[in-house]
Amino acid sequence: MDRIWQWTWDRCGPRYSWAISILFVALTLPPYLFWSLVIVVIDKSRHYVEAAAITVGVLAILTYLIVLPGRGRSRLVEQWASGGECDQVRALADTYTWSREMTARALITNAVGFPLLLALVGVTTGATGPLLLQFALMGVPLGIAIQFVGMHSVPEAAMRPARMAIAGDTGIGDGLPRSRPSIVAWSNLSMLATTFAFTAGGVIMATIFHIGSEAPLMSIAIAGLSALAFVPLSIGAIFSPSMLPMRDLAAGTERVAAGDYRQRLPVVQDDDLGALAASFNRMQAGLAERQRLQAAFGTYVDPALAARLLEQGDDVFTGERREVTVMFIDVRDFTPFAEANTAEDTVARLNALFEIVVPAVIDAGGHVNKFLGDGALAVFGAPNDLADHADAAVGTAVTIRRMVAERFSGDLRIGIGINTGVVIAGTIGAAGHLEFTLIGDTTNIAARIEQLTKATGDTILAAEQSINALTTRPPGLIDRGAHALKGKSAPVRVFSLDAVSVG
Repeated sequence: MDRIWQWTWDRCGPRYSWAISILFVALTLPPYLFWSLVIVVIDKSRHYVEAAAITVGVLAILTYLIVLPGRGRSRLVEQWASGGECDQVRALADTYTWSREMTARALITNAVGFPLLLALVGVTTGATGPLLLQFALMGVPLGIAIQFVGMHSVPEAAMRPARMAIAGDTGIGDGLPRSRPSIVAWSNLSMLATTFAFTAGGVIMATIFHIGSEAPLMSIAIAGLSALAFVPLSIGAIFSPSMLPMRDLAAGTERVAAGDYRQRLPVVQDDDLGALAASFNRMQAGLAERQRLQAAFGTYVDPALAARLLEQGDDVFTGERREVTVMFIDVRDFTPFAEANTAEDTVARLNALFEIVVPAVIDAGGHVNKFLGDGALAVFGAPNDLADHADAAVGTAVTIRRMVAERFSGDLRIGIGINTGVVIAGTIGAAGHLEFTLIGDTTNIAARIEQLTKATGDTILAAEQSINALTTRPPGLIDRGAHALKGKSAPVRVFSLDAVSVG
């Protein structure tokens, strides 16, 4: 049935109220026609055609009074469907008011119109007096029963395609007030009332056929069969629309579990389920924002550091004493290059270098701690433990030297200084601005060794502590002797790695 409503909206949107009227007649005609023909059978008449004609006529009038096609709340909805300019929020709100008004009018018209129909059919068949009164009294509970079948769900199902088209993915339905309880609550009431009414109808039938007085058990059997025959169909009609938002929610949770936050749930009800769908959309928006922040966080922060921060919380790096290997990288003669080129070319040259440096460090298990203008500071052994941090640093330095030579063909030269020792790894800062950093003499010495490469003419120099920390000393090491470094009272012995190769 849901597909029928959608198909009708897609093709008859600007005349949707008239299309609804026709479908309402089609949905209601079988029970109306059934009971009209029962009256013909009771009166042992052959006026089947007349009874059917009266039924269709009365039903058409009742349906018009219920839907009021082309009038009232339907006007703005159909104006929007035809492409006219209108208030989209008001049009959506009108769909809710329209369905409530249809429900109220249907309750009244069925309670009055169905007894009138049965009486008219009785007059056509020649019934008079008490029998007509019996027909009219029989029509009251049956008319209410027919209304209870679709008291809430059928108008809601009819409005769903219009609401989805109007609200779409805009979120305007999220903010509309919730004015009634869930469709499930209405469905429970409808189910109980329908069961009662159809059972009562069966008893009435049995009584009219004089079965109740002659065979009471048969009367009960007819009542039970009537309930079994019609109630399942009624329950299906009642609960089918209420299942749609639940299916939407189930599909939405599956999408979110798969990491897809793009599609919002349609908020097409002004009850508890509509409020639930709106809450789900807010939750999904929050998750999408968190995903965007995490992606940005992972862009500006080293992935290893980002992973630990997200996993362990705010107190990750209160201060840890670690043995690490530190590597400084700097570009030679970069100031003249920056003066001779545009800012865009300068930044592009640095980014081309760091496209080599950053992946090489990360692939070796290291962490790029800082970008320092035309240079960078990398550490191996923090924030995550790395057993052979000196080997990783030396291997990374040699790889970077080779890749820079291949990429720039001598147009860009670098210097790399490596040192191993104990540092304090932790966060410093305040007022919401924190930075993971390394504090200790090991870092200062690595920076001085990088500066020393300018004097020795080497690309890579490593302190003796780093060479001693290697699991295997690579061939090609060149001892450059001990050098006095700024801020150090004792000279530091360094080794050139320019003749060392890896892979």
